[in-house]
Amino acid sequence: MNTRVKPVAISSPCVGVCTLDGDGYCIGCARTGAEIGAWLSLDESERQRMMDEVLPQREAERVRR
Repeated sequence: MNTRVKPVAISSPCVGVCTLDGDGYCIGCARTGAEIGAWLSLDESERQRMMDEVLPQREAERVRR
């Protein structure tokens, strides 16, 4: 019997530019420090919602400034 656990890829918006701006959002992915820290504890549907809805909205607001 094979008891190995198969690794599962975790969705992430990270682009490797991990610097928070003056508003507390990462300039690479638009997450807050708290969101970055909690990312692995979110379930896949919540991560997907963040990437599909929340983060694009933040990025659009950033562009408008």
